Amino acid sequence: MSVTGSSVLFCNGQPADAATLGAALVNYGHFTSLQVRGHAVQGLDLHLQRLAHATQALFGSMLDERQVQRWMAQALQHAGMADASLRVTVFSRAFDFRDPLSVVPVDVLVAVSAPVRLSASRAVCSVRYQRELPGFKHVGTFGLFQQRREAMAAGFDDALFLNEEGQVSEGSTWNLALHDGQQLVWPQAAALRGTAEALLRQHWNGPQVVRAVAAAELDGIQAAFACNASGIWPLGAIDGRALAGSEALAAQGRAVMAAVPWQALQV
Repeated sequence: MSVTGSSVLFCNGQPADAATLGAALVNYGHFTSLQVRGHAVQGLDLHLQRLAHATQALFGSMLDERQVQRWMAQALQHAGMADASLRVTVFSRAFDFRDPLSVVPVDVLVAVSAPVRLSASRAVCSVRYQRELPGFKHVGTFGLFQQRREAMAAGFDDALFLNEEGQVSEGSTWNLALHDGQQLVWPQAAALRGTAEALLRQHWNGPQVVRAVAAAELDGIQAAFACNASGIWPLGAIDGRALAGSEALAAQGRAVMAAVPWQALQV
């Protein structure tokens, strides 16, 4: 059993060794992060679909989703945890950057750590930044964390991204919903569409729309929340402008998610 920080790591159902971890450090792969409660996951099918789609796109390989579920369940069992945070990373020890078109078998690394639930309000600043291949949750996270670091150095809690056209896209590791006083607005710009966003959009019981949001429109926003698999939290301020309605909007979002069913891991 290999431990990095507070995580326990398993590769293809076995405790990960140094050689495996070395291969996983090659900056080519993708992942999904999720919360487990009682061996069940909200939006499990969405997480597996994300992994399968990216595996086909990046490696030309098919992913055995049932096997991935078994490895996730086995990792939880080995760690002795029914509630946990999981990061499931797909990479390939056979991948050769000199021949990137070669179809190769993939490996699955499962990291198990303590469960997380984010809820604290955050103040964010908008920055011009666009992730590479924003539709994939790939392992190239350097830019995301650097943007968050720079935002924190400037006195904020995180960064909100604007694309080259000045449209709102996403946060460093989260999606966001804005409220204009009439309806919930999901920014339309290219971004990583998270499982929490998908579930909220599916179950939201009020008016909502997906549309382009220009940076100038942020001045008229009345409330906003951020979301990912780790929770929903209010955006208390954007670029120094306080959003008084964000706490109530985030509470509404959490109420919606509380009614979303949990899918049991199949072993």
